[in-house]
Amino acid sequence: MLLVAGAAGIGIPILADRYDRSVFRDLLLDPSARHERTSISGPLNYLLVGSDQRPGAAPDEQRSDTIMIMHIPAGLSRAQLISIPRDLLVDIPASADGGYPGGSDKINAAFQHGGGGRGGTRLLSAALTRLTGVRFDGAALIDFSGFRRVIDLLGGVQMCVDAPVRSIHTQTLFQPGCQRMSGAQALDFARQRYDLPNGDYDRQRHQQQLLKAILDKISTEGLLTKPVKLDQLIRAIGSSVTADTNGFALEDLVFALRGLHTDSLVGVQVPSYPEMIDDVSYVVLDEGASGLFRSMREQTVDDWIRANPKWVNHI
Repeated sequence: MLLVAGAAGIGIPILADRYDRSVFRDLLLDPSARHERTSISGPLNYLLVGSDQRPGAAPDEQRSDTIMIMHIPAGLSRAQLISIPRDLLVDIPASADGGYPGGSDKINAAFQHGGGGRGGTRLLSAALTRLTGVRFDGAALIDFSGFRRVIDLLGGVQMCVDAPVRSIHTQTLFQPGCQRMSGAQALDFARQRYDLPNGDYDRQRHQQQLLKAILDKISTEGLLTKPVKLDQLIRAIGSSVTADTNGFALEDLVFALRGLHTDSLVGVQVPSYPEMIDDVSYVVLDEGASGLFRSMREQTVDDWIRANPKWVNHI
């Protein structure tokens, strides 16, 4: 929506008012994970959680299939999308309601242990802060199944397939090459990990690619001349997103991040590797992960990226 403001030339108060009326607000961050601040200045760290909202699933059966940290350096003109492996073995603290006593588990299980929704995102944020030492300036909980309509309203998005992959969900065979995908196709492709050369690491890259593709399409859609589509898009996004703005008004956030553009997005993998532990498949941190987390705290992510090109995704 920030990109809609810049690309479409829509007045910030008008956009913020429409957005405020469309998006559900909630306190998604655990107090231990929240960066208390009085002004919007870089660097900023936002937690993005994509949940698997399966029809009929109970809250504690929901899964966080996508976990990203959007790191925005000082200057607020660039951003890095840092994907957290869903199977990363971490220490998860006890949940606030006492339903989960705490322990070691896969990072995406924190969302489930917290009961999904707000509680799940709070527990996930607490686990990530314990892992990285990073506190968050806001968060968004995204129902990616609802994003099908967003992509379809945009007329599809351009996705690039590197190697043939067959969906385990729909049996669709995605052939190599850049191609326009519908909402259902793009989300199906971005969920795959079993039939890929690098498994979940390729899935992470495809999810980063999909987010960038959506933002690219929004920024080039010329929505100023399409007010009906703009309203439909805002409503579709709003129905799929729960936001925690850390107490700041949308208008202030839009204005502060007005210089952020899609061509500045860089995808980053957390240094890690898969490992079987007691017959369970996990991902464990590589020794380089501590350097990445330190760079996020010390505002030196650009330096870390230049020194560690193997962990950078081309999106």
